[in-house]
Amino acid sequence: MAYSKVNTPIFVTGIERSGGSLIARIIEMCGAFSGTTTNMCENVKIKKYVEYHYKANNFDYRGQYPLPNYKELNIPYGWYDDMEEIMKRQGYNGKKPWLCKSSKIGQTWPIWHHHFPDAKYIIVRRRTGDVIESCMKTGFMDAYSDPKVLKSIGVETEREGWLWWVHEQEKMLASMIEAGLNCKVIWPERMLDGNFQQIHEMLHWLGLPWKTGIISLLEKTLIKAR
Repeated sequence: MAYSKVNTPIFVTGIERSGGSLIARIIEMCGAFSGTTTNMCENVKIKKYVEYHYKANNFDYRGQYPLPNYKELNIPYGWYDDMEEIMKRQGYNGKKPWLCKSSKIGQTWPIWHHHFPDAKYIIVRRRTGDVIESCMKTGFMDAYSDPKVLKSIGVETEREGWLWWVHEQEKMLASMIEAGLNCKVIWPERMLDGNFQQIHEMLHWLGLPWKTGIISLLEKTLIKAR
């Protein structure tokens, strides 16, 4: 099936712990189809599919360390067809945009861009210091507590390790924009003062309607994460 403007994929990505789940929930609330998802708004089957690809290529399936080298990625055959099959099995009928949220999309964007050249990308950002603090408080974010990993990247502390990780992914995200992908950058934390203009602009860009409940979801989630 050839995707048209009315069902162009929407990919939500960014550095882990930046608020991507919140933005994905809003997009889903406003009409995009996301299929069967985890509590972090990641499609269950696509998550497993991408993790398998990471393991097969000796990347950390969690997206921590080692990271993919986006400049040297091999483009796998059949990615488009496999994604389409997953979505169809989960009930997608092609009548509205479909949504996929994953930080790994940014880490491997040349693969996604090759198979979905018309996709729209929402890049979710957060202040570097806040991302690092969140990583250090999150149990499954533990790659840079390993002295061997720290030595391999030339730093001494866990905090320096997470800083390196953030900077590496910032390069990946910047390269998406430089390559001309159809991207919009969102900073959820900047909405703590009650200015939701970025969300209005994002939904207009995606061709989705504003829904009652968005503001309460934003306020509840952002205040909790503060």
